[in-house]
Amino acid sequence: MTNRHHLPLARDAHVAAPLTLRADAAGAGEGLGEEGEKLLQVGDLAKATGKTVRAIHLYEELGLLTPSARSKGRYRLYDLASLTRIRWIMKLHDLGLSLTQIHEIVSSWETSPSAPEAMANIREIYQQKLEETRAQIARLAVLEGELVASLEYLDTCDTCDPAELVRACTNCNLHDRSQVEPELVAGIHGGQRANGAIHR
Repeated sequence: MTNRHHLPLARDAHVAAPLTLRADAAGAGEGLGEEGEKLLQVGDLAKATGKTVRAIHLYEELGLLTPSARSKGRYRLYDLASLTRIRWIMKLHDLGLSLTQIHEIVSSWETSPSAPEAMANIREIYQQKLEETRAQIARLAVLEGELVASLEYLDTCDTCDPAELVRACTNCNLHDRSQVEPELVAGIHGGQRANGAIHR
């Protein structure tokens, strides 16, 4: 249960670029995995995941990724599970986890005394991230509503006299007085009023 690449992974949402395996004179693209699968060069991994070669090497240095073999030319070769591992790291990055935290997750997984305990630890982390993600979605939904309302409010500004000065915006007669000014707009006006009070 401690296979180096086989942590529990969410269904992949990243779209991989088509893989093109290469084989140069040094044999960089040669090699077969345990089940006869083609092994990949680091450049193939970088192209398929959108990560840089340096980033993939950093994952290795941190113990998050391990080559499956070496080619005749001593190039690192990776199995297809490495693609899944890199995308898993990317997803955890998207969830706000640092490489250090991801390394801690891997270490905890590998040193767990039993499979159920290992899975329970992973589940706890994912449950916490789910709650944080839902809270972030709720905050973003509020901001989306503010942006929509602000854009609708600002659409009226197209009819404003081009000769009007910016300070006139704080006492605009073009908008319906019953319409609540969105905070994303009111905040700009508030700064103008404050600056006017200071200069007076």
